[in-house]
Amino acid sequence: MADPTLTTVFLDRDGVLNVKPPEGEYVESWDDFEWLPGAVDAVARLRGAGLRAVVVTNQRGVALGRMSAASVEDIHARMISEGLDVDRIYYCPHESGECDCRKPLPGMLERAAREVPGVSLGRAAAVVGDSESDMEAGRAVGAVLVKVGDAASPVDFACGSLAEAVDWLLAR
Repeated sequence: MADPTLTTVFLDRDGVLNVKPPEGEYVESWDDFEWLPGAVDAVARLRGAGLRAVVVTNQRGVALGRMSAASVEDIHARMISEGLDVDRIYYCPHESGECDCRKPLPGMLERAAREVPGVSLGRAAAVVGDSESDMEAGRAVGAVLVKVGDAASPVDFACGSLAEAVDWLLAR
């Protein structure tokens, strides 16, 4: 049974739900998208435990002209059509310094808390991500921090996959 105070899990996309492309490359279309093993099932387990799930992802490739906002939205629609059960998907299409939504800033998390019924911040939320910017965004709102991969800064839990993160969150 999940910690009764935990209501919301924020998930990064690239490197948590799908295979992250090499540095400087982007998931520009559905053809470039590849689920990480067990990711859809892991999110289903969160939802089955009554938790909110929200994807928050930086998509700088839009600002760089590598892909369009329509391409990103198509990828997200296909993720859902393939069974990803989430309350909402937010993405930041901006370059660094142009907005308050690009992680490490917490704008997407704060927007979800305003717009999605039942989404909470603080220790009622967890952020699962594979980058330090994910952890910084979570830290800014006081969330439980779960790092997929090696942690460069203090986190609540570091693990090798979303499935391990969900195991830990649901066992708390």
